[in-house]
Amino acid sequence: MGVSLARLAGAVAREGGLGTLSGACLDRLVSRRMGRKIATREAAATEVAEAKACGGRIAINVMVALEATYEDSVLGAMDGGVDAVVSGAGLPLRLPSVVKSHPRAHEVALLPIVSSARAFRLICQRWQKAGRLPDAAVLEGPMAGGHLGWKTPAEIHDPANALEILLPEVLKVAEEFGRIPVIAAGGVFTHGDVRRMLAMGASGVQMGTRFLATMESSASVAYKRAVVECDQEGILVTQDPGSPCGLPFRVLKSSPMYSQTVAGVRKARCDKGYVLFNGKCAAQDSPDRYFCICNGLLSSAGYNPEEEAPLYTVGANAHRVDRILSVPELMAELRGALGASSGQEEPVATAAAA
Repeated sequence: MGVSLARLAGAVAREGGLGTLSGACLDRLVSRRMGRKIATREAAATEVAEAKACGGRIAINVMVALEATYEDSVLGAMDGGVDAVVSGAGLPLRLPSVVKSHPRAHEVALLPIVSSARAFRLICQRWQKAGRLPDAAVLEGPMAGGHLGWKTPAEIHDPANALEILLPEVLKVAEEFGRIPVIAAGGVFTHGDVRRMLAMGASGVQMGTRFLATMESSASVAYKRAVVECDQEGILVTQDPGSPCGLPFRVLKSSPMYSQTVAGVRKARCDKGYVLFNGKCAAQDSPDRYFCICNGLLSSAGYNPEEEAPLYTVGANAHRVDRILSVPELMAELRGALGASSGQEEPVATAAAA
């Protein structure tokens, strides 16, 4: 939320990747930057246009869980010239119907995020009835950061759900529906990881944590420092306390908001209203069991640190980050000598939204 903005996405796109914006809370972030109140649709269009001005291809990640702003985020991004819409944190079953009325409906690629072959097949079946299939799919394994697509932490840590196990199963479904490209995500960290995923049949990779720890990222200095200083024991999947979305959530144990919630000292507060189910927010109703991802993640990007404690979400490999790099440095590292040594095309690296 707010960590992958135009500066980061534009830098990734300039280096040949698919720079991906976070679609969450853009109305507040852009309004503060512009000095006037801007609605979600205009904010999404503005952020996309700014990222596109850097050159290259731009996507936006729009969370299904943010029901109130979902449609305006998608349509605004299309207004701004976005090349692709990535959607997860829930099943994006209605995404084709949202984009259908827009003049650029057939110019924009649609990429659902899935965590199983079963979910991918369901999405393909529903979208097919709506007259469209995914242009690609992001398979997000259990080592990813933020919201995870399983019911319990036990399922997330089950070896049967490892990305290497899930990828062949999802590729089989992709073949059934016309060889839909599959992008591997969750735990991809090195050039070697990228090559391994491509060798297994993935068409590209998506990466979040490594781009979080770049100079161009909008993460606060404290957030980046926490990532560099964390160890493996400091990264956990939490559900109680957890996200009001109800999904397991990977976070740094040192996150001030997480610590306050565990200690029972965080006051009930929900003044953003992005994550509402039937008009209610679990974080407001049960502050001892849920943290406020809206305020927490905005704070981690420097938006409101004086009002709310920050929440630091990371992938399982965050402890391997030992320094802050620039995007050009990171992209060069990830490319390695792939093109020259193997004859394969270079992968698409994606700055994923936190």
